[in-house]
Amino acid sequence: MIIRTLSLLALTGLLTGCVVAIGDKDYESSDGADNEWRKTQRENLAQINQFQPGMAFNNVIARMGNPDFTEFLVKDGNQVQVLFYRTQHKRSDGKTTKDECTPLIFINNELHSWGEKAYQQL
Repeated sequence: MIIRTLSLLALTGLLTGCVVAIGDKDYESSDGADNEWRKTQRENLAQINQFQPGMAFNNVIARMGNPDFTEFLVKDGNQVQVLFYRTQHKRSDGKTTKDECTPLIFINNELHSWGEKAYQQL
């Protein structure tokens, strides 16, 4: 009995180890890619926060660069173009999705509105 108890105590000592805590902290890569998308998001938000309705399509592209996604349609005889720029992190999967972007809505080459509510009204 004493030998069995000592054996169990010895085994218990061998079974101790590290506990890895996994939280909701975003994955940060060591190559700087993580910092790059964060910087892009900050810059995109800073630009969008300065926009005014009526801005020309070409002026917005000159300030923002190429969008992450685009859509185009003709509605009620008007050309509607939507540009999507990454502004909010949702998942650390290495991919940009539309739900991580702010849509900019242009009607006939002028900035009409932006944001998810404006996009849903299309």
